Amino acid sequence: MPGPKHQIPFDYFTRLRTRSRGFLPHWEVEGATYFVTYRLHDSLPREVIARLKQEHRMLNRRAFAMSLDRELDEGRGAAHLRDNRMAAAVAENLNFHRTRYELEAWCVMPNHVHVVMTPFSGENLEDILHSWKSYTAHQAKKILGVRRFWAREYYDHIIRSDRELNNTIAYVRCNPAKAGLVNWPWVG
Repeated sequence: MPGPKHQIPFDYFTRLRTRSRGFLPHWEVEGATYFVTYRLHDSLPREVIARLKQEHRMLNRRAFAMSLDRELDEGRGAAHLRDNRMAAAVAENLNFHRTRYELEAWCVMPNHVHVVMTPFSGENLEDILHSWKSYTAHQAKKILGVRRFWAREYYDHIIRSDRELNNTIAYVRCNPAKAGLVNWPWVG
């Protein structure tokens, strides 16, 4: 009888690839499912970023992720993703690239995006994020006339069990309502 789809494989740490873009460490494992959050460049004030960096050193990843999400749900910055043209560009781009990954859930919030996905064999998270952000940054320049759009860093977390997968999908799909966005259409 097969076990759960999303559990840590016995050779997890031998297949683990780590890297850093300067703030958060990123762990990648072939076949893993990820919860990813990426945000607009102006979504967090400098003092909040400084506090989050300190919290990241002191808290476990889960507590840090919850703190980050609370701050992002404040809707700070220009919140360019409130513009339906930009939200649609982000949502369409997530679905367009489905030849590279299995998309479990997503939501486009006013100043950030949450995605639950599994890269296909041979694909890596960093390249997928780069393609998402690059395309939509070009769209933002055309649609809104802005030059700087996404923050350089993003948050990712490897899903470790079916229960965690189900809870994360529920979180992503309920995030707009939790943030007070009524009838928010940018959820999948």
